[in-house]
Amino acid sequence: MGRNAETATSVAPARRFLQVLGGQALDPPPVWLMRQAGRYLPEYREVRAKAGGFLDLCYSPDLAAEVTLQPIRRYGFDAAILFSDILIVPDALGQGVRFVEGEGPRLDALTSAADIAKLDQAATAKKFSIICETVARLRSDLPPETALIGFCGAPWTVATYMIGGRGSPDQAKARLFAYREPEAFGRLMDTLVDVSVDYLSQQILAGADCVQIFDSWAGSLPDDEFARWVIGPTKRMVAALESRHQGIPVIGFPRGAGVNAARYVRETGVNAIGCDTAEPLGAMRNLAQMRRKGSGAIAAQGNLDPLLLVSGGEALDRRVEEILEAMDGLPFIFNLGHGIVPETPPDNVARLVARVRGNGV
Repeated sequence: MGRNAETATSVAPARRFLQVLGGQALDPPPVWLMRQAGRYLPEYREVRAKAGGFLDLCYSPDLAAEVTLQPIRRYGFDAAILFSDILIVPDALGQGVRFVEGEGPRLDALTSAADIAKLDQAATAKKFSIICETVARLRSDLPPETALIGFCGAPWTVATYMIGGRGSPDQAKARLFAYREPEAFGRLMDTLVDVSVDYLSQQILAGADCVQIFDSWAGSLPDDEFARWVIGPTKRMVAALESRHQGIPVIGFPRGAGVNAARYVRETGVNAIGCDTAEPLGAMRNLAQMRRKGSGAIAAQGNLDPLLLVSGGEALDRRVEEILEAMDGLPFIFNLGHGIVPETPPDNVARLVARVRGNGV
């Protein structure tokens, strides 16, 4: 394969992942996978059984740090991502949040402006501090060459759960609320922007090298609402983080953005964009050729289909090579287009990492 990007052989213990976020093209590219700590790993299942509920696991620094480290020990990924959940924010705000085994999250849905007014920003400190204890332990325990990613859910995506009370295929309840009560919805979004910036800032102070903003339901909005509820809040968050922590990279993941992805990059100020599986390779390549306003190159991250990681074999190998060829010579981080699914064979993950690093079967 004729990849010719700059090879980082003499930089140690510099974090290659952060070099790419700074605009460099490396060969091989750094690799990590969304949900790399999860149910596909037998060691994760053992810890999960000890923890009790899912939120109990998130709020146990010892256990959360352990499951974050498991895929690093097993695969040597270039980055670890804090084990937590995007619904820590509504939980910390005082909204009822619980996880039902086999069904996923359930929240006491916000149905009115009065419900939104009851959210308590001052109450977030206690639970955020627990998560940040996990971050601090991870930065101490991770290999020096491994980057640590902090994260939160984007305001739009978190709001869909807060209003809908659960995940949904079309986020209809939140979309209707935003249309019918734009002022109240705007207040909720303002709250989520402010709280999320504080949350990410605390993670950075605790040791996170960069942060990712997950907007998993960005693709459900038409272009005008996408600009209002996805681009606008993210732009404010990136600017606020830059003012507090100059030089800390921010990765945006507007899943389903499609043709809006380039506008998202131009207007939000993110350092890198995570691309979902539906993003064509040519479009992902174009995104990696964009530049931040006055601040250098944009990195792209993505976008292997998680189900190819389940199937494995020659189809997996072929697509890995296609992605690497498409992104040759550009600032690129190899990842999935969404998270690892529980039925993924761990050996297929090892095969993927070996392939990306040029020593595959």
